[in-house]
Amino acid sequence: MRSPAPLLAAALAAALAPAPALAQAPSGPAPVKVFVLAGQSNMEGKAPNTLLDSQAADPKTKELFAHLRKDGKWVVRDDVFIKFLDRKGPLTIGFGSPNRTGPELEFGTAVGNHFEEPVLLIKTAWGGHSLYKNFRPPSAGLPAAELLQSELDRLQAGAKKSNEKTKKDAPLPTLDDVKKGYGASYRMMLAEVKEATANAGTLFPALKGRPLQIAGFVWFQGWNDQYNGAEAEYEVNLKHLINDVRKDFGAPKLPVVIAAMGQNGSKPAAGPMLAIQKAQMAMNDVPEFKGTVKAFCTDVLVDKAAEELFPKWRENPEQWKLVGGDGGYHYFGSAIWFNRIGKASADAMLELLKEQK
Repeated sequence: MRSPAPLLAAALAAALAPAPALAQAPSGPAPVKVFVLAGQSNMEGKAPNTLLDSQAADPKTKELFAHLRKDGKWVVRDDVFIKFLDRKGPLTIGFGSPNRTGPELEFGTAVGNHFEEPVLLIKTAWGGHSLYKNFRPPSAGLPAAELLQSELDRLQAGAKKSNEKTKKDAPLPTLDDVKKGYGASYRMMLAEVKEATANAGTLFPALKGRPLQIAGFVWFQGWNDQYNGAEAEYEVNLKHLINDVRKDFGAPKLPVVIAAMGQNGSKPAAGPMLAIQKAQMAMNDVPEFKGTVKAFCTDVLVDKAAEELFPKWRENPEQWKLVGGDGGYHYFGSAIWFNRIGKASADAMLELLKEQK
């Protein structure tokens, strides 16, 4: 089921060309450090920009944001750049979902502060995309034939019902249509990275003429694998994802950081969420990943102020706007929680990079 992935991988290798770049004369520019941030809606980022603005001005929370601001404004980095689907620019707030910010802000700030070289973040995230289906890595193959047939039956039944209701005769889904959905986001991820790296100098003039090096991969995902038993194969699929990303990026020991799902916050996780958490954290114990993969818990980073107010947010809408901006599945839209996750992701990544030296 590798489909177009080998072609994309070859194109990526040509675009990045790490060996020639690193073999340049000492006078040549050092490679731009490229980090791929992948996942679903929480990697997109759900903290409202208006919340960041208010908390950055609130005496109770302003110190948490002080390092991200200068002269009363949000810092716009001149050494860290980001490409997120149809958006691009120097790193600052607002590179999450529309008018929102995600973990990229603190992640990019921390790695940008660490490296003398410029940093490029390529964020590939789409809401509601599972690892079981949408991000399914090539080496995982397709689900069993009977599962595919069952999915096809459901889709065809729905299409027939729609045709009857609208009095139309639209074509029914085919088995090929079902199969194409598996790994579609994985392939889109490769395409996004290929496009951004191949055209980095055009997208970001400050990077023109500089070689590029994929330096790390961050995975922040999990919610949609809680359904229909998908959690049962999350661990094996995550292993496949790590191996396939490394193969397709041409980096056998690529540092991989996993921000384990933690929407449970202060409460113990249970059921499918717990199963996914365990699967994600299990990557720390895979012998062949030792020193190159780091999973960390995000529930322990919970914004307790948002967590405490959320159950009664409708009764206190104005107060809620000062601490959160979304549901529990989106970490309450908490700027503090998203920033903590971004910083923890960067700390884990820099730790792995240090170990590889």
